[in-house]
Amino acid sequence: MHIPLNSEDPTLRCSQGRALDNVEEGASVHMERQLSYAVCMELNQRIAQWENMTAADPDNDMAWFSLGTAYKDAHRYEEADKALAKAIELNPAQSRARQLRGQVLIELGRHEEAAAVLTEGYIAAAQRGDTMPMRAMGSLLEKLGKPVPKVESPAPTTPAAGENQIIDRRTGRPGTRMPDPPMRGPLGRFIYDHFSLETWREWIGQGTKVINELRLDFSNESHQKVYEQYMLEWLGVTQEEVDAYAKEQAS
Repeated sequence: MHIPLNSEDPTLRCSQGRALDNVEEGASVHMERQLSYAVCMELNQRIAQWENMTAADPDNDMAWFSLGTAYKDAHRYEEADKALAKAIELNPAQSRARQLRGQVLIELGRHEEAAAVLTEGYIAAAQRGDTMPMRAMGSLLEKLGKPVPKVESPAPTTPAAGENQIIDRRTGRPGTRMPDPPMRGPLGRFIYDHFSLETWREWIGQGTKVINELRLDFSNESHQKVYEQYMLEWLGVTQEEVDAYAKEQAS
């Protein structure tokens, strides 16, 4: 019996673990079974964490976004749709939530709804300058055979940043420039170059809530990754953007 190993799909990894229960025991099979179940348990744990957080703080748009993302990873698409719709309701500026909801609706076969969500999301992302989600939604519209909206960049309406200020990417308004990058490495530099001190302080308050609600332990590397992922989602940034920016700065 051939079992495909090392899948990046968490749900498939759970299925692999169950399938391997029927395979003759061996060192490699035992290791793969344990790894598959670990991935499955981690996904279920993520879902439980975000369910608890949305119950404790139902107005937290990022908690709903993270819950929707976890449901999507588990192929629980109906629940993912509802969670992502709630995230968008609470924060219409969440371009990534619109992108992911479009993907979920496609998986559910609700293509016309997906097209409507993606079209609206594309326009909003273009107006906000959220380039990567905009491109992703444009690509999804093309795959659906739907037209990609033509959007002109709006004339700038915000005042220019003054001395020791920066136009904050999250608010679109001038804010105080941070004295130094808030952390080491490319991510710290990206945050320093795109966000104000006021936004960073707001994240610190939100991040403290995340640590307490999810009981994160920074001595655990996986907990560090959870915290960092939540921070990226709250800031409206993807790791791909950070990596592309670091490459651009290095060239």
